[in-house]
Amino acid sequence: MSALFACEEPATWRSVYEKYWDVVEAKAKGKKPGKLLNLDKWYQTELPTLISSRPDKHVTLLELVKLMEWKLTRGKFRPRLQQLVASNGEDTVEKCSRKAFNLLPDVQAAIAELSSLKGVGPATASAVLAAGAPEQTAFMSDEAMESVPGLKPIQYTAKHYALYLGKMVERTEKLNKADPQQDWTPHRLELCLWALTIATQQQLPLLKDVDVKDGAAEKCSDPDTDQRPRKRVKTR
Repeated sequence: MSALFACEEPATWRSVYEKYWDVVEAKAKGKKPGKLLNLDKWYQTELPTLISSRPDKHVTLLELVKLMEWKLTRGKFRPRLQQLVASNGEDTVEKCSRKAFNLLPDVQAAIAELSSLKGVGPATASAVLAAGAPEQTAFMSDEAMESVPGLKPIQYTAKHYALYLGKMVERTEKLNKADPQQDWTPHRLELCLWALTIATQQQLPLLKDVDVKDGAAEKCSDPDTDQRPRKRVKTR
């Protein structure tokens, strides 16, 4: 899946980005039809607006609980995390998240601050930050992490998130230099990597016309397959 990440052609990335909601809708037709679609629309549109509308950016306990529900619905379901997050105090969540956003652009410090909350690790912390600062951060999704070369085996630590975000920021900067629209963010890259991974896993025909292996000649080649055999790595 790192073929897309290695691609330097903005048009290829944009063709995947434009299919994002189609992939979400297709995935949402699973056990609980519509749940993922509704939660994802809330996370991608409503929550960022709520956070940005506040004089000092922060999230509430109810928003954090709903964000966790979104995270577990979009990715791997770990029910105990939902209970742990809900056990945080309202004031604690608001105070902690407010401090985290104020710590930006020191992303690592912000991640550490949010990780002090019960049930919140680097991945959930990154989801909070990406909702309020998409130009600086990206959600640490399994699908995106596994799509970025040089990160395997995947580790859910602050140090590993720093490696992941560094690569995402670097690719974002390169895409913006090549794209006149200059509207790429680390968050948007995560959406693309997630969409392509899910479409491939579920054999959805939505992205069959997106050629990321050949892409625009060598610019969209896969560094993993070009340099060494692909290894299967277990992730949790």
